[in-house]
Amino acid sequence: MKKMYANYIASFKGLSKEIWFLSIISLVNRAGTMVIPFLSKYLKESLHFSVGDVGSIMAFFGIGSVLGSYIGGRLSDKIGFYKVMIGSLFLTGFAFIGMQYVTSFWGLCFAIMAIMTVADTFRPAIFVSLKAYSTEENRTRSLALVRLAINLGMAIGPTVAGWIIWKKGYDMLFWIDGITCIIAILLFRILVKERSHKKEVEAATPKKVKIKNVVYKDVSYWIFVAICFMMGMVFFQLLTTMPLYHKDEFNLTEFQTGLIMCINVIIIVIIEMPLIDYLERKGYKDTKLIVYACIFFTLSFFVLYENLWIGILIVNIVIITIAEMIGFPYTNKFAVNRAKEGYEGSYMALYAMAFSVAHIFSPKIGLEIVGKYGYQINWLVTGMYGVIAILLALWLHKRTQKGL
Repeated sequence: MKKMYANYIASFKGLSKEIWFLSIISLVNRAGTMVIPFLSKYLKESLHFSVGDVGSIMAFFGIGSVLGSYIGGRLSDKIGFYKVMIGSLFLTGFAFIGMQYVTSFWGLCFAIMAIMTVADTFRPAIFVSLKAYSTEENRTRSLALVRLAINLGMAIGPTVAGWIIWKKGYDMLFWIDGITCIIAILLFRILVKERSHKKEVEAATPKKVKIKNVVYKDVSYWIFVAICFMMGMVFFQLLTTMPLYHKDEFNLTEFQTGLIMCINVIIIVIIEMPLIDYLERKGYKDTKLIVYACIFFTLSFFVLYENLWIGILIVNIVIITIAEMIGFPYTNKFAVNRAKEGYEGSYMALYAMAFSVAHIFSPKIGLEIVGKYGYQINWLVTGMYGVIAILLALWLHKRTQKGL
């Protein structure tokens, strides 16, 4: 037991103080995003939209995320990740507070799109910041620590949110979302100092004409982006159709759904950092681990075809958590390491946009299938996204083995 504890503590050593501060900020920010996991339920049950309308509104969530990721990447290359992160979180805080007063269909579509455009400029910027504040040797563990903080925040958020909805309703969540965004950015401004990128920018400037649009000509990176898109098509079912499935098929409350989501974080907090440390020491190829992650993502939804036992919800969350622990840190690492100097923002924007585009199509297609054919057919279709991801990941692994 002592050895396990020592190994667990050792997996956190050697990370910069800025990475620890970024993790704290991410924890505070994500703990505040309480309304997101219950947004589909809020739209359906409180505002009484149809399942099809909920899917359409959630698609605008994804459209805003795509725009935000693109803009965030470009701005990170031009003005630096630090300013982008500050502006994004500050404006997002006020936007969340204002969203509670929008109740019409088109008003919600455009309000959610605008909020996500502002909010998701943060995503490419934080990925670039991780490259600035970590070393080659500890980059994957740095990514894993920030991801662990995000997941811990996302576990605290839904659990507390479920209790608040149960007791007080949805209105308070929007205030909490907004205020925690503002608190997070104040902490960031105080704790983390901007790191200059003048040398990298100066080194990259003379080459920009020769390697203009380099990211768009990187075939292996586009295959990787397609893999991330398929991962997103699978994973976002957990945040959109799954809460509705809990209610419709098993009559679970929001609080019970929050507790099930908590399993995800408990596993990640206990296992992910030691797992990443172990995989790093063993020297597994990033692309090989991405293949394994895709296999677990696929299995996580195929198992849901058996819906006669409530325990299958636990099996689903455990398998998808394993996929997440392997997949997301190593897709992050692949994207960061693949990025060319001076173009980190553009590379990370495409990476973030892959998940953002998935956030457009995953809820819309998933909820349309649920409305017409039921949940079980949707789980089969979701599993097939995972099969496509496996095939693409195998292709990427073979290309990178050849140095392409």
